[in-house]
Amino acid sequence: LNDNPSHYKIMLSGSVKSSEINFDPPFLMLMPVPLDVKTETAINIIPQNYLRQSQIQVELPELELEDGDRICPFSVQFPQGQDIVLSSDGTNKELVCHISFRSSRPVSFFGKIFFIDEEENRWSVSSQYKLLQQQRIAFLRYTRIWHFTALIIKL
Repeated sequence: LNDNPSHYKIMLSGSVKSSEINFDPPFLMLMPVPLDVKTETAINIIPQNYLRQSQIQVELPELELEDGDRICPFSVQFPQGQDIVLSSDGTNKELVCHISFRSSRPVSFFGKIFFIDEEENRWSVSSQYKLLQQQRIAFLRYTRIWHFTALIIKL
């Protein structure tokens, strides 16, 4: 038996599931606030198919203002830590992430915040934020349908 290994064939089959991250909610919408006031929301990060612990890092966007200055008005906090942990039942525990925004200058943003695991896999949550100095809402009647229009008045 041991003298002639060519008589043995080994066939292996299986499937590999790639690790992934989902977000709840799948996008980020922050409420408009006055200048230099913080707005914040929480998202659940739902990791799947991680077979070992991994730590999540966050890449926050830097915004360019009209005068060329660059700011990073976003910040994140992970109240229970940012490690993806495998539970005893084989699933990954959800993470909570608090994302906040504060700017002393008027700014609008539509883009992505990236979450990166230790294997350099990148997932993004889209965010939209519009900072207005003052906003008034007007209702205009148009052929029996009420339309809503936001009027922005710069102070």
